[in-house]
Amino acid sequence: MYRFTKLNMLLWWWEKHNMTIPKVFSELVKKHPDKVAFYFNKQQWTFAKVEELSNSVAHYFKSVGVKRGQTVALFMESRPEYVCIWLGLSKIGVATALINSNLRQTPLVHSIRVANSRAIIFDSELANELLMVRDDVRDLPLYQYTSGSIDKTLHPDVIDLLPALTSSPSGPLFEDLSESSYRDNVLYIFTSGTTGMPKAAVITHLRYMFISMGVHFMLKVYKNDIIYTPLPLYHTAGGMVGVGQVLLRGATVAIRSRFSASNFWTDCISYNCTVAQYIGEICRYVLSVPVHPRERQHKVRLMFGNGLRPQIWEKFVTRFGIKQIGEFYGATEGNSNLVNIDSTVGAVGFVPCYAGNLYPVGLIQVEEMTGEPLRGKNGLCVRCKPGEPGIFVGKINPKKVVSSFTGYADQMESKKKIIRNVFAHGDQVFNTDVEGRVLMKKTLRILFERSRGIWTNNIKMGGWQIDSEVVNSIEVPHVEGRAGMAAIVDTDNTLNLATFVKGVQENLPSYARPLFIRVLSQLQMTGTFKLKKLDLQVEGFNPHQIKDKLFFLSGGQYVPLTGKLYEDIMNGRTRL
Repeated sequence: MYRFTKLNMLLWWWEKHNMTIPKVFSELVKKHPDKVAFYFNKQQWTFAKVEELSNSVAHYFKSVGVKRGQTVALFMESRPEYVCIWLGLSKIGVATALINSNLRQTPLVHSIRVANSRAIIFDSELANELLMVRDDVRDLPLYQYTSGSIDKTLHPDVIDLLPALTSSPSGPLFEDLSESSYRDNVLYIFTSGTTGMPKAAVITHLRYMFISMGVHFMLKVYKNDIIYTPLPLYHTAGGMVGVGQVLLRGATVAIRSRFSASNFWTDCISYNCTVAQYIGEICRYVLSVPVHPRERQHKVRLMFGNGLRPQIWEKFVTRFGIKQIGEFYGATEGNSNLVNIDSTVGAVGFVPCYAGNLYPVGLIQVEEMTGEPLRGKNGLCVRCKPGEPGIFVGKINPKKVVSSFTGYADQMESKKKIIRNVFAHGDQVFNTDVEGRVLMKKTLRILFERSRGIWTNNIKMGGWQIDSEVVNSIEVPHVEGRAGMAAIVDTDNTLNLATFVKGVQENLPSYARPLFIRVLSQLQMTGTFKLKKLDLQVEGFNPHQIKDKLFFLSGGQYVPLTGKLYEDIMNGRTRL
């Protein structure tokens, strides 16, 4: 409770004094201009250098007519300049849409458009990806950031950004900073796109502050820490939770452009890191690397993130000598954030029983097949008892930053995430869509265990429209985590797998591509015409029991899932 109180006091002070991210960062620069803000490869970026480049970004884009309240898309690999660009744009009241660097073609164009971007900033590594969609973005100015020559075939008026910034002033913009507000939009961060096209979550200055400082206080991250983040900076974990420790508290972050399991501990040792971040299956990948004599010579005392599977948790901390794991849950766009501060294996956080009014979150019972909330005789939702599974929700209060819901750029998508009349008549909550289970510990805490969800997807792949597709996660022996399986209804036998896999590869990042395909002549429905998704998940991918056609993604193609291939997968001879 003490840590949560400190967090709320700081947020209250920032709100009272109308502080924004650039204002807080500028104060830190004055305190220690020569301190290292970012390590990147062999580069050292001081706080003063970050401030100067971000000022140049602000001056330049103001000079070319980009105005307060507009949005610019940033399509770039992780590097210190990435932060400098969006930080600089925020100094003139311009929001930045952080485009996932793995996106291609239709999802890429969608992400740029849904945030109403007025221009695109990209680096040379991703120039070819923009070249593929140039006809869809011809109306937008393009700014290429590169230390070499630019590709004029991409756009006849493409602007070489680096020399333009070099010739721009690097001094502060006092007038523009004074006009900015903590309620201004600073970023658009996109959902992964596993439930259709990516959705642009709205991030205000104060929302950014809450998420990054929540981890800072609850897990005791210190100002003198050096934090290793091999995570993409377009993502909440890397770009907000990690980078936020630099911009708002004066810590140091070591950035790696692309995650490498074999270099994880080598990097931590090289940069003298005391804290490291993870997400998803990163810990499993690091654990799969052969034992090395130097893997325990690091100084990392704390690792935080989300997605560390309970099955490998203790093995990971024992092998690498990690004193504390800070597993947390927090939807980018949501108001429901939890963090595990005592390293309880498998938990993503806790809520003290006496903190209901201070931080009103909880689990509510839902109908198993449909996910619809169950309600009592009074019309309100039913809270889960200890041991009962349910959906995690957080009460929305627009007057408090810790429980506000800023939603998405698309207001229709925002409305879909709200459930009304939950704990009291007239209230509303944010639905995380995350299924958890409540466990009581010493009657004071509620622990939430993460489980993988099920999602639906309707997307046009390679010119073939999927009429109905259900994607779920299934367990595979010898593999940590779960694999994606898509059940596709093909009533008239027109599915062309070669065309389909081409569409999958062009439209979905590698982590979102289903490994298994099940082709159905019709989809099983409930009596109220709801999809029986749970049945498909339970049935799995056993060709000895399933009569439908089954396929497995191997070598870039979907091949028939034969009995022999199934046995090889089950026995670990064929790796996923």
